[in-house]
Amino acid sequence: MFSNLEQTFRWYGPSDPVTLAAIRQTGATGIVTALHHIPSGEVWTIDEIEKRKNVILSAGLKWSVVESVNIHESIKTAGTEREKYAEKYIASLKNLSQAGIKTVCYNFMPVLDWTRTDIDYRLPNGASALRFYAPALAAFDLYILEREDAYKEFTIQQKQDAKLYFDSLGTEEKNRLTSNVMAGLPGTKDVLTIDQFKGHLENYNDVDAARLKENLAWFLQAIIPEAEKLGVKMCIHPDDPPFPIFGLPRIISTENDLLDVVNAAPSPSNGLTFCTGSLGARADNNLPRMIERLGKHIHFLHLRNVQREADGSFYEADHLGGSTDMCAVMKNIILEQKKRMDSGRDDIAIPMRPDHGHKLLDDFNYNTFPGYSAIGRLKGLAELRGLEMGIKNTLYQ
Repeated sequence: MFSNLEQTFRWYGPSDPVTLAAIRQTGATGIVTALHHIPSGEVWTIDEIEKRKNVILSAGLKWSVVESVNIHESIKTAGTEREKYAEKYIASLKNLSQAGIKTVCYNFMPVLDWTRTDIDYRLPNGASALRFYAPALAAFDLYILEREDAYKEFTIQQKQDAKLYFDSLGTEEKNRLTSNVMAGLPGTKDVLTIDQFKGHLENYNDVDAARLKENLAWFLQAIIPEAEKLGVKMCIHPDDPPFPIFGLPRIISTENDLLDVVNAAPSPSNGLTFCTGSLGARADNNLPRMIERLGKHIHFLHLRNVQREADGSFYEADHLGGSTDMCAVMKNIILEQKKRMDSGRDDIAIPMRPDHGHKLLDDFNYNTFPGYSAIGRLKGLAELRGLEMGIKNTLYQ
């Protein structure tokens, strides 16, 4: 039997209510984290990296994956300073490599790196989940943000549903919706104001999907050759949600998008974070087939499930429930591991983390980052671990 997937857990650093000691009890051996206190675009120094690495090592764990070294907005918009920020990004990769941390997750989403309208959606069993409710997003865009182009982008039915939803909200509910939507800044609990968000949107007035793809290709061609020299594996995260919102383009949402990424700078260092939740929010994404075709480029796995709804809404389901056949996904991941073993690759134990857990039981007593409860993710990890073992025993014993 070949290596199991490397079981990892995301940790938001020393301020995270989910401690390293608690994570160790889940059975995970690897930590996925970032230096969130360093502003986007600034260099991660070797001292800061080693300090965080030693905290993790002292807890009996390993810093397996960086999530994320965030990309400065000037790179995404092709600003005048993008070359400077690309050089700083490479400097951070060099320091991470020197510290022995060589898998780096990142994304290329404009402004927000995830969006939900409800961060406390109650399921029938009382658990709390994250939810993206399409009429709520449209209501925010049309009647709170009051973005001018929004009226052209929604259908008549979507606008009617949005108005009906908006009229049902009280002042407190409108404020909560605003806070939820504006809370998607990378690696932080900070919430943008409406005026700040409008300012960010203006920066993308001249950036459509084609231009954003060009800017991503420029970034990849600038950093991937250096990453390859360092032995660093870059793995882009899909858009969340995987469709345009607020007039912002989304360019990492489909199989063709992922192919565009790996073809923009062909290299073993230019790979993918395969997130079954983000990609699974689109009904036209066949996830098992995507793994068959793109498996060799996958450097990191986010395994979660969403229940899709007909109007484009979705909520975070149980890891083995929801709209994605997680058994078929896991089977094809295992088949990819077998291919790697047979071809002599040394990256068979692909890092995997249970993404976005429900709040369960004692989780309600802690103010964790949305989706990053302790017990909910422990449940997800246990289910995924059992699924992996069951499939491997069926296939290879």
